Amino acid sequence: MTTARIDEAAEALIISGTGARPTDAALTGPRARVEGRVTGGGKTWKAAFALKASRWGGAELPLPGGEYTLSVTGADLGELELEPTLLPGLRIAVNGSTVSIAPPLDLVYETTEGQSTLEERYVAQTGGTENAVFFESFYGRTVGCNPRAIDRALAAAAPEVVRYWSVVDMSVAVPEGAIAVVERSPEWWRARAAARLLVVNDWLRHRFSRKPGQKVLQTWHGTPLKRLALHRPGFDPRRMAAVVKESRRWDVLLAQNTYAERILRKAYAFFGRPIWVEGYPRNDALVTGDAAAVRSALGIAEEERVLLYAPTWRDDRTEMVDFVDPEELAQRADAVVLVRGHTRTLAAGRDRVGARVIDVTGFPETSQLLLAADALITDYSSVMFDFSVTGKPMFFLVPDLEHYRGQLRGFYFDLESRAPGPLVHTQEELVEALADPGRADAYSEKYAAWRAQFNRRDDGLAAERVVARILDQGFVTR
Repeated sequence: MTTARIDEAAEALIISGTGARPTDAALTGPRARVEGRVTGGGKTWKAAFALKASRWGGAELPLPGGEYTLSVTGADLGELELEPTLLPGLRIAVNGSTVSIAPPLDLVYETTEGQSTLEERYVAQTGGTENAVFFESFYGRTVGCNPRAIDRALAAAAPEVVRYWSVVDMSVAVPEGAIAVVERSPEWWRARAAARLLVVNDWLRHRFSRKPGQKVLQTWHGTPLKRLALHRPGFDPRRMAAVVKESRRWDVLLAQNTYAERILRKAYAFFGRPIWVEGYPRNDALVTGDAAAVRSALGIAEEERVLLYAPTWRDDRTEMVDFVDPEELAQRADAVVLVRGHTRTLAAGRDRVGARVIDVTGFPETSQLLLAADALITDYSSVMFDFSVTGKPMFFLVPDLEHYRGQLRGFYFDLESRAPGPLVHTQEELVEALADPGRADAYSEKYAAWRAQFNRRDDGLAAERVVARILDQGFVTR
């Protein structure tokens, strides 16, 4: 017989059974894996699974939410069961070999009635009364991008301002001094209403009700190559109405450069309100950061060549594209390959594994990875406009170029004629290009023109300028 229980003191899931001691045990989820500590033997045994983990050298935090597979060699887990148990950082339930980990919300708030009650309370709340900022990056899946850089500059310039961070669960680490609020929890709804300023890099989801005096700074998350919002292919009245409704919620929009300013204003019908063209705060790290420290956190030796593969997401699939065999690429290019999926593929799929392969899809900040990489391999991702700040080589792996450009999304300009690096269509072509330094060098003039157009304001001081404007406008006060 096998049983499950929670050791609250040790913050661990305990699986116990009778018979021979299992040789191994593991709890495996989409973006985390925990090895079980097996003890005992003879008549009884016990496997303990820590419900906290440290990644990338950070603090120990609760495991990310999701469905995990429990495996205990030789044990029958078919009848294993544990009712939902609420712990300080998560909620856990067990059904056979499936372990469900969720944010630490009381079940009453997960019901339709519970959320309706919280929404109604939020709408009725006076709000905009606290000298605070409510930050959200990629729907709470990460704490990074422009909002994080603004958080750091704001904490330095006005440390008395309260900083709330929206997170999907407590596995998402927030900056020092900030307060994590789990999405859809009572405190999340309260903080969202109370803060005088909201800083977000994507759409405001759920029911948003602007409070008197409350402002929204939309930082967005990249200079666009692919068509956005009202410019996307196909006529869809519902999408168009949603875009206009959303953009009317924003008071200020941030753009990396004047090209993005023009595109974003039209794509989101953002007329009559200011766009701050200050460079991207997230790119400050590319000028001022320490690449050696990032490599050390990733366990990469100083002399290693590092390739970052960071493709964008596709509208017609949920998981990351599989155009690269990262282990083969690492071997043939004699490099460490970092695999970075888009945030929209974070919950789908599992980490890529292999010799000299590190899946960094769950790494908090893309800019740190750009800093650590010797070269970037991408496709149509806006990361190309960020990596160019470094001046390091870029390679564009685009096997689906015609489909993406002609049917799926479309471009604002011809990538083939302006790209600051070679376009390749197969992994074989990519390996050949990586082995020939002259291929990248041949694009030096295009690279210089690219940086002149897109990176003029990426000088390491963008976050300071944005925070200075926030304070000057009185969105929050010192």
